Amino acid sequence: MISQELFLLPADNHRLSNFCGQLDSHLRQIERRLQVEIANRGNQFKVTGLETSVQAACAVMQKLFENTANEQLTAELIHLAMQDASIDGLLTETVTPEPQQNIAIKTKCGLIKGRGVNQQDYLRKIVSHDINFGVGPAGTGKTFLAVACAIDALQSEKVRKIILVRPAVEAGEKLGFLPGDMAQKVDPYLRPLYDALYDMLGIERVEKMIDRGVIEVAPLAFMRGRTLNDAFIILDEAQNTTIEQIKMFLTRVGFGSTAVVTGDITQIDLPSEKMSGLRHVLDVLKDVEGISFTFFSVRDVVRHPLVQRIVSAYEAYEKKTKAE
Repeated sequence: MISQELFLLPADNHRLSNFCGQLDSHLRQIERRLQVEIANRGNQFKVTGLETSVQAACAVMQKLFENTANEQLTAELIHLAMQDASIDGLLTETVTPEPQQNIAIKTKCGLIKGRGVNQQDYLRKIVSHDINFGVGPAGTGKTFLAVACAIDALQSEKVRKIILVRPAVEAGEKLGFLPGDMAQKVDPYLRPLYDALYDMLGIERVEKMIDRGVIEVAPLAFMRGRTLNDAFIILDEAQNTTIEQIKMFLTRVGFGSTAVVTGDITQIDLPSEKMSGLRHVLDVLKDVEGISFTFFSVRDVVRHPLVQRIVSAYEAYEKKTKAE
């Protein structure tokens, strides 16, 4: 066990209050996650614990205090800041970000930026490649960031329309027996995509853009036979496509278009006899020039901290089961 003194400057009471949180809740959050003890008096802090833990805690505290100059800290921001300093079996040292310009996307709900190195890398690849794959567990921002890039491309007139696609696996893409018109039939499968759009543009604006055909939300089966030019196309939940379906989708991409394929190969809902098209295509296209791949891990989960632990627990269980 070691102790390290940390002085946070400038000694501004307002910033220190923001940094520590109500009843020092932010400090307690750091203590629990990084397994240290933090004592403070004004802007003087004493961090005690294992050497790697103390170093990680001091680094993240310094970074968070710098952020108090222009933003209000929340539990979520504290959690995200600790991703690169985590020592709970994932990393024992801080990760130095790549010296590249960060991408920020302006939307109705505010400025959207990649949280952490992997998300920023994902955004950069989407901007610079025509076909992109984002693969990883739930809560890593794969779809949300892709939708943000799509809206940015539309607003800057790089594309003429946004097409959001999802496989309707549970109904086998044979939707005729479901009640209602086509929009009502496929709506349950496409709801997460609508939610992301509503967050960024507002419900009224999204509805108008859908009515004008500027935004199209459709099941994967509807892509057959089309060539999509000057469009930003997102295929979500791609782990539930078959080999034939994902090949069909990728060959729809036309000139001036960008495609993003997202999925989690640990959550495949296909019948057991069918191989996931996403799992297959990652092997087929891994060496194809011009296609980008971003692989997210449990470290990139930006939802509630429990989500990260749940994903870790499932990964550990699966490894144990395979070993047996």
